[in-house]
Amino acid sequence: MLIEFTVGNYRSFLTPMTLSLEATKLRANEKMLDEQNVFRSGDLSLLRSAAIYGANASGKSNLISAMAFMKNFVLHSAKDSQTGEPTGIERFRLSTMSLQEPALFQIIFALGDKCYRYGFEIDDKIVRAEWLYHTTKRETRLFMRQGDQFELSGPFVKEGRGLENRTRDNALFLSVVAQFNGAIAMMILRWFRTKLNIISGLEDVGYFNFTLQRFEKDAVFRQRVLDFIHLADVGITDVRVETKSLTDALLPDEVRELLQHLATAKGISETEPFIKSLKTSHPIFDSEHNLVGQETFDMEKQESEGTQKIFSLSGPLLDTLEQGKVLVIDELEARLHPLLTLEIIRLFNSAETNPHNAQLIFATHDTGLLSQSLLRRDQIWFTEKDKYGATDLYSLAELNVRNDAAFEKQYITGRYGAIPFIGGLRTLFEGIAYGEKI
Repeated sequence: MLIEFTVGNYRSFLTPMTLSLEATKLRANEKMLDEQNVFRSGDLSLLRSAAIYGANASGKSNLISAMAFMKNFVLHSAKDSQTGEPTGIERFRLSTMSLQEPALFQIIFALGDKCYRYGFEIDDKIVRAEWLYHTTKRETRLFMRQGDQFELSGPFVKEGRGLENRTRDNALFLSVVAQFNGAIAMMILRWFRTKLNIISGLEDVGYFNFTLQRFEKDAVFRQRVLDFIHLADVGITDVRVETKSLTDALLPDEVRELLQHLATAKGISETEPFIKSLKTSHPIFDSEHNLVGQETFDMEKQESEGTQKIFSLSGPLLDTLEQGKVLVIDELEARLHPLLTLEIIRLFNSAETNPHNAQLIFATHDTGLLSQSLLRRDQIWFTEKDKYGATDLYSLAELNVRNDAAFEKQYITGRYGAIPFIGGLRTLFEGIAYGEKI
């Protein structure tokens, strides 16, 4: 489970900012939220979901990008780069001082019966610092790296000794130790790879294939996806996978027959590549509204973008709930009806539908979700840029707000900050006559 994530000197983040999923001691106006939206992990009380609000370009996406960068760097720094290659970091560019300082990333998460705190500092070329701690009753350091100096402690001495000289300046020591089968390091990399999933609500191509593969192979999963689609009320009664050979799908009949003839003449019998497509079924009614049959549609060609996203998103959503993972989504509500977005959040904020304590972190502009009957104050976060272009990240729990406040109304009126200042747009069009060129 994710406890907190910290980023500093990355894109619009200058000073270190922390997103925490540890529940505060506040009480919600609706007591049910204190029971449903919070779960226990050892001695900790953690939140099942967190919503991030803010104006366009205020830093919401940059926060999620920072999480994605950390995950990617942990998984690939030791194997995908060579000595001297840049790290790919994007530091804060609106300060002369920030380009002299490293970017900071730190994550704290619960794994098994321990909590781990792992982080690193990097610049364009090298890893300047790196550290790993674990906590049972108290926090214990496993290793500390400062430049080319390493200090190993406890169980990490055995799995990390001798690998210091094998660690390039632009690679993470943790990733190198995992490559050499260090038990703790491998376990942590496995958490990043399998438990932390970061996707975009705007681009669903990447997770469409994941959903498609599980939909085709897992009957239980397929039924849950169908139930999810039925919940969305898009008029689809069934979804099936259609498989065609590549030549059948792309080539005219005469060309395909010629290729088959040539292949036979040459004694070629290799298996043809296949492509898969999704077909949806819609009911057909007669003039008396009696069901008389089903019409087949092509998902990618004839269904709306919203319907395509519903199918694509169902895979990672259901997988996260089944496996107790952490799912981070930018622009969750894009191309989704507000009621469907609401139901998705309710799935996570329920011990009944989320028995494995999966967590959902999402950036959104949907103010309809700002309800005291859906989210606690510590589940609502805001990003806002200061006059120097740096992002501030803070939660509603940090503000002086009553439990029974109208969260949505107060946010829209600017009570919490983190909204765009667009009052001047009207003046651009005042006084312009019909048909007059601007």
